[in-house]
Amino acid sequence: MADKTWMGYVRANGSAGIRNKILVIYTVECSAFVAKEIVRLADDSETEVVGFSGCTDNEYAVRLLISLIRHPNIGGVLAVGLGCEYVQPQWLADIAAKEEKEAAWMFIQDQGGTKNSIDQGLALVKHMKKAMENTPRKPMRFGDLVIGAECGGSDFTSGLAGNVVVGRLFDQLVDAGGTAVFEEIVEAVGLKHILVGRAAGREAAEDLAATYDKALEYCRSVRQYSVSPGNFMGGLSTIEEKSMGAVAKSGSRPIQGVLKVGGCPPRPGLWLLDSTPDPHWMQFGITNPNDSEGLMDLISCGCHLVLLVTGRGNVIGSAVAPCIKLTGNSDTYRRMEGDMDFDAGPVLDGTCTMETLTGHLRQLVTGVASGHKSKSEALGHKEYFIPYKYQEKEVIRPCGR
Repeated sequence: MADKTWMGYVRANGSAGIRNKILVIYTVECSAFVAKEIVRLADDSETEVVGFSGCTDNEYAVRLLISLIRHPNIGGVLAVGLGCEYVQPQWLADIAAKEEKEAAWMFIQDQGGTKNSIDQGLALVKHMKKAMENTPRKPMRFGDLVIGAECGGSDFTSGLAGNVVVGRLFDQLVDAGGTAVFEEIVEAVGLKHILVGRAAGREAAEDLAATYDKALEYCRSVRQYSVSPGNFMGGLSTIEEKSMGAVAKSGSRPIQGVLKVGGCPPRPGLWLLDSTPDPHWMQFGITNPNDSEGLMDLISCGCHLVLLVTGRGNVIGSAVAPCIKLTGNSDTYRRMEGDMDFDAGPVLDGTCTMETLTGHLRQLVTGVASGHKSKSEALGHKEYFIPYKYQEKEVIRPCGR
């Protein structure tokens, strides 16, 4: 298949992005209103907001924010704090500056309150936007992409079509020299032998086995497995059945190893993202997992864009990286066509082969990578969720290094 090429945005660390965004970050809930108003009044689809609500320290949240600052789709960062929280906006702005990105920060207390802070923020964003017009460009192709995938609201079609076509796309991406990342190890219950059997080497096999065991213990400790009433209504009967469909989105290529949240793949290929809390921090109420959290975890690993497979339908998007939503249920696609990007259902009624379907998805992905907006982008869906979570600190390779 001939590769489509497009012009990416070159970053000082050697990476290239498919978008050139300004990220406004609030460092505590008390500064969230000001940050969100700056973005709203800027009225620019490529100026976005994310933030962490907590006033106290959380290494996972800080690590994730830092990874978003370093993300290749980000060209400028404005960090907004109140003035007394733990996560200091100057720390974040300094990291952006070291990445040679446009960077600024402020405390609302120092600015004199809400209105002054919003006015100052708008002026800073305008200045950044002008400076980012000079961002260097270079050609990109399908094999240059890092793509993440997860599923949510699964039904019986997810394991037959939706996740399967993503798996086929991942195989093509890996074969082209690209990088694919899948997560949701809590939806691999019963499949340890399959995952470990696909390990690219002994170290990867050991990491996959340990990650699976930790995820299973997490499910046991919170007394909840990743299966819902909606899954049952959609025709799934057990977590094992759902797991078979969920793992299908990883395709068939060897798994190179396991990533932690905020760590980028050290080399191309297929990777599993471990987003499960580490032992001693497995309380369900602390982690509060949801689809938006999962997408942000994937994006923190440098994914240029993310794929969300949903049998029953979903309307969310994601900040920093475009979200493409696809379904294997043609009824869902017709009912929610304004939100869904891709219908994998034709492979189930025999009107399309899986090979042809995968080609159509590849065209959609490269189209979005080259600048076309996904449905969620066009609608203004830029959801994000950064909770308190705990994973053991380890050496993490920053994106683009």
